[in-house]
Amino acid sequence: MRVDRFLSNLPRFNRKQVRGLLVERRVTVDGVAISDPHHDVRIFHRVCVDDEVLDAGITARYFMLHNAQGCVSATSDPQHPTVLDLLDEPDKGELHIAGRLDFNTTGLMLITNDGLWSRRLTQPQTKLPKVYLVETEQAIGDEYAATFAQGLYFAFEDLTTQPAHLQILGPRTARLAIIEGRYHQVKRMFGHFDNKVIRLHRERMGPLVLDAALAPGEYRELTVDEIQQV
Repeated sequence: MRVDRFLSNLPRFNRKQVRGLLVERRVTVDGVAISDPHHDVRIFHRVCVDDEVLDAGITARYFMLHNAQGCVSATSDPQHPTVLDLLDEPDKGELHIAGRLDFNTTGLMLITNDGLWSRRLTQPQTKLPKVYLVETEQAIGDEYAATFAQGLYFAFEDLTTQPAHLQILGPRTARLAIIEGRYHQVKRMFGHFDNKVIRLHRERMGPLVLDAALAPGEYRELTVDEIQQV
């Protein structure tokens, strides 16, 4: 909510006092002095007046994981290990996955408790590309790129996919950038040509690239710069 409304909702301040606090720049949000009454205050923000903490907020957490093959993109599963099982972190139940992967797909996975951040990263409206390295059973023809760029009709959902960019790297390997995350989307796109995907690896989501130093199953916290890029 707006910072002036947040402060006015506290029993200790009336609206006139709130306006004065903001004009005098006595209010800080995450350490930054705020004078704009319309400034957004969110669940993760630390709000102070004269260095007195009024709301400590919830600590936002962001992790990059190199997903291993055979690891389920879920918070729990009765039969298989999940990506959260790979994290040695407290309160893992508060975390969620930003952009799931199929059971046999490897590569970049982002895990957080910040819903707004993860939605910016995954919603098609933001047009942030998800980039995959694809290996197929048969040769990839030049016609694939044009077809993917036009979009493919998926009858099950009754929709046409957003334009995707294909870069052919070899006879049976390519790099594919999509801005959606439909059910088995990459496999279904190549399935249009009756060409089976035998290996799928996510390299990038938006501006975030899988850290080459992370082995499958390893993870690390995102840097402040990485978080702010989304």
